[in-house]
Amino acid sequence: MKILNLPLARATIDRSAHLRGDQATLDALWKTSTIVHFNGDGFLVDSGSNGVALKRLTAEEVTVTGERIFLGNHDGISYFALCSPAFIGEQDLYKTLRTISAGLSDLDIGLAVHTQAIAHWHHKNSFCPVCGLNLYPALGGSVRRCANEHEQYPRTDPAIIVLIKDNKDRILVGRQAVWPENRFSTFAGFVEAGESFEQAVVREVFEESGVQVSDINYLGSQPWPFPQSMMIAFEATITDPENARPDGEEIVEIRWYDRETLYADAISGQLLLPPSVSVARAMIDSWYQSTGHDGHDGHESDDSLRKPLPGAETWR
Repeated sequence: MKILNLPLARATIDRSAHLRGDQATLDALWKTSTIVHFNGDGFLVDSGSNGVALKRLTAEEVTVTGERIFLGNHDGISYFALCSPAFIGEQDLYKTLRTISAGLSDLDIGLAVHTQAIAHWHHKNSFCPVCGLNLYPALGGSVRRCANEHEQYPRTDPAIIVLIKDNKDRILVGRQAVWPENRFSTFAGFVEAGESFEQAVVREVFEESGVQVSDINYLGSQPWPFPQSMMIAFEATITDPENARPDGEEIVEIRWYDRETLYADAISGQLLLPPSVSVARAMIDSWYQSTGHDGHDGHESDDSLRKPLPGAETWR
């Protein structure tokens, strides 16, 4: 089984959870730490000749107040996020995660994904659901706690995303009603209460495309902090491609693609592919570069055998 190298799942930082309960240690670390700033929409970045990176700040350079989130340690350096709607420096140096993610290092991806996910959670959870008192950050920002010691933890919503294939190794993609013409992607949906990932795959595939799943393979997972999801990726083989049809509500158009036709439509503009930051694009790219049912062994081919698919950033 090949696990995909997903673009937002490249974190290298040690979260060092054992330090979160020692406020005195966190206060001391803050004074010598590296700090990144998130203003609720974007990150302060440092744009240079080598691409885009998160701007590194010292405690002395932080000129605004906000919530401090302890992110962890990497190579002997402690990292914090400062979450504040104010700006530090020029406004045009703040960029959204969707915009910069493709160019960030593994370290910066981990810092940014963690920061954005937890910052949005803090912003939306001001009051205790048990007693109604104000909630405040605790344990380095990893929880929120009220005066009655009730603790609330960050919420993550699991969602499955599926690459549907038939026995000819074609893939099925769909267009949502709210998307523009020619924008297609793989199928996805949230896992419902009391439902396993596999059950969600079978249900979503049938609901959105009308086909029955026969085999399921796990491909990987990545956080999707827009605002608080976890995408769990699968490929599913179906045996009744003739039954494929859009549900007419969420999905209004479907297409079957082999590799040659997909490339041709992407080049001509008849197909707008998902952006490079997405799980959907990683799944499609992996399938496209694999040998498929052409007499070979089904393993990944040399990338030089097929031209790369265009339009990695078409959904920006």
